[in-house]
Amino acid sequence: MKIQLLIPVMLVVAAVTATSCVSTKKYQALQTSYNTLDSNHRELRTRFLTDERNLAVLNGRVKSLDEQIAAERSNNKTLQNALDKCLSSSSQGNVNISKLVDEINSSNRYIQQLVNAKNKSDSLNMVLTNNLTRSLSQQEMKDVDVQVLKGVVYISLADNMLYKSGSFEISDRANETLSKISKIIKDYNNYDVLIEGNTDNVPIAQKSIRNNWDLSALRASSVVLALQTNYGVDPKRLTAGGRGEYNPIADNSTEAGRAKNRRTQIIITPKLDQFMDLIGKAPEK
Repeated sequence: MKIQLLIPVMLVVAAVTATSCVSTKKYQALQTSYNTLDSNHRELRTRFLTDERNLAVLNGRVKSLDEQIAAERSNNKTLQNALDKCLSSSSQGNVNISKLVDEINSSNRYIQQLVNAKNKSDSLNMVLTNNLTRSLSQQEMKDVDVQVLKGVVYISLADNMLYKSGSFEISDRANETLSKISKIIKDYNNYDVLIEGNTDNVPIAQKSIRNNWDLSALRASSVVLALQTNYGVDPKRLTAGGRGEYNPIADNSTEAGRAKNRRTQIIITPKLDQFMDLIGKAPEK
C-alpha cells in the first residue's frame, strides 16, 4: 500500500515541477522580448524626435524663403526708386547710378534664385504626388490619402489595409500598394522618408505590447523593414517613429473617428541641406 501511495505523490511532484519549468521559460522569453521591444522603442523614439525637429526646421526654412523673397522685392523697389531719383537729378554722379544699378541687378538675381528653389521644391512635390495617385487603383485610393502641406508630401495609409488585424505585421493586401509607393520613393532619391505610426486611444490588449506607443512604433518599423527588405529602398533615407494616440485627426469618441486615427503616414521631405546654401546668403545692401 505504501508503494502504491508513493507513486501518485511522485507523479504530482513531477507534474508541478514540469509546469514550473515551462512557466519559467515562458517568463524568460517574455522578459527577453520585453527588453528587446523596450530598447527598440527608446531608439525609435529618439530618431523620431530628431526627425520631428528636422521637419519643423524644414518648414521654417520654407517660410524663411518666402519672407526673404518678400524682403528682397521690397528692397529692390527701394533701390529702383533711388535710381529713378538719381536719373532725374543732374546733381547725382554716374558712380552712384552705376552702384545702384549693380545692387538692383544683384537683388534681382537673388530673388530669382530664391523663387527657383521654392518652385523646384513645389514642382517636384506636385509631380511626385501626381505620379503616386495615378499609380494607385480606385480601391487603393479608398485606403490611401495623399496631401502636400508646406512643401512636404504626406501619404496616409489606413491600418485595416496595411496590417493584419490586431497586429503590427504587414498584410498581404498591403504589399501591392507598398510596392507602388516604394517605386515613387526610389525615383525621388534626394528626399528623406519618415514613417510615422498613429493609433486611436483604445488601450492595446496584448501582453507582448505594453501600450499604444509600442504599437505605433512597431507598425512604423514594420513598414520601414518592408520598404528596405522587400522593395530595395535605401535604409539610410528611412526613419521609423511612433506617435501613439497623441496625434489624432478625428474624434476618438466614435468608431469612424477612431478608424481615421489608426493610420501610418509616409512623410516625404526634401533634404534640409538643399536649402542651406540659400538661407542667409542675401547680397550685401
